Amino acid sequence: MTGPAPRIASWGGLTPRATTTLAPDLWLAAPAPEAGPVLAYGNGRSYGDSCLNDGGRLILARRLDRVLAFDRESGLVTCEAGVLLDDLLNLVVPAGWFPPVTPGTCYVTIGGALANDVHGKNHHRAGTFGRHVRAFELVRSDGRRLTCAPDMNGALFAATIGGLGLTGLVTQVTLQLMPIASAEMLQEAVHFGGLDDFFALATGSDASHDYTVAWIDALAGGAGFGRGVFFRANHAPASDEPPAQPGRILPFPLKPPVPLINRLTLRAFNALYRAAQPRSPEPRRIAYRPFFYPLDRVSNWNRAYGPGGLRQFQCAIPTAHARQAVEEMLRRTLAAGEASFLTVLKLFGDVPSPGMMSFPIAGATLTLDFPNRGARTERLLAELDAVTLAAGGRVNPYKDARMSPATFEASFPHWRDFAAHLDPGFSSSFWRRVTAG
Repeated sequence: MTGPAPRIASWGGLTPRATTTLAPDLWLAAPAPEAGPVLAYGNGRSYGDSCLNDGGRLILARRLDRVLAFDRESGLVTCEAGVLLDDLLNLVVPAGWFPPVTPGTCYVTIGGALANDVHGKNHHRAGTFGRHVRAFELVRSDGRRLTCAPDMNGALFAATIGGLGLTGLVTQVTLQLMPIASAEMLQEAVHFGGLDDFFALATGSDASHDYTVAWIDALAGGAGFGRGVFFRANHAPASDEPPAQPGRILPFPLKPPVPLINRLTLRAFNALYRAAQPRSPEPRRIAYRPFFYPLDRVSNWNRAYGPGGLRQFQCAIPTAHARQAVEEMLRRTLAAGEASFLTVLKLFGDVPSPGMMSFPIAGATLTLDFPNRGARTERLLAELDAVTLAAGGRVNPYKDARMSPATFEASFPHWRDFAAHLDPGFSSSFWRRVTAG
């Protein structure tokens, strides 16, 4: 069936215009490319418009929600593309397995994780999600069902991993899991005073810990500029002690009429957050969910940004220029008077992805998000784009809602090679925007 899709939106608050929805079984039975461009829509956790298709059709991929096979001996799992990572975790963690790469939310679909080639806190060890995909089924708009693997339809395998859903409909994915001894993490929290401390901590910790990431107090100036808390962790060994509990999920009230994220509220939050982190660097056993998915503990937390939604920015900067570029971006954010609630800094490793359009490169990645205040927010984001490109870096497509075609070209100069593998029946608002002209 088809119909309007008023409830469909990106996580940043963008809503599609003149879009109809389509059940996957109906599209699979009759792709009909002449009816206009289609795009798979999973759980809407992309921040920008890479999951939207203004004027076209969206295939409701969440309805492909079955786990098809799980080998508890080898850790190989095959599931339909609409299965949520959350549901997969509930199945495999009690059996002693874990996704080798997980993003910062468990409410993404497996197909979405593949389409965006997501990364996690362990990129320096495990690389991106696509490195652990063994095969997937891809259905093209001409009706062909293709099994894609490194040694089978290899060009489409590479184009689809990180291909933003533009090469066809992924219907099922086979993923290699990693073994774990418990559902807990051994986490250390280390307070640091500035960016030099961060880079020293990150370089040393990447050699000894599977997972590393830092929170930055983006409002701290003067002597406190660049301060934050560095988190590093490994999967905990088995224990006879009662397991740590993840805590309950708290609901967020209805969307407020104005953003709740501003310099005043964020300054108070940052002070409380820093004070709440342990001062002792001794490892603590914690449940895995609070470590990997802290924001998932508040459902619909994006509502705090108000009716304008939020704009998230993420860049990757090559190692040689990372320190200088990160400082400049943080200083420009301070000077602009903007408040970034989620300011995250980590190092990417030199671990190549099989995906043609994968985002990470060896170096540093900085993530900031802002309430969407219109022109003033756009100006700051354009400045951050410029700093990124001047340092030889790139802007993350699946976090983006406004980068220009020139910024996209500079970030991914080989995009035309990727475009040769697009399914002519698939498109997105993002793709039309960044390849216009």
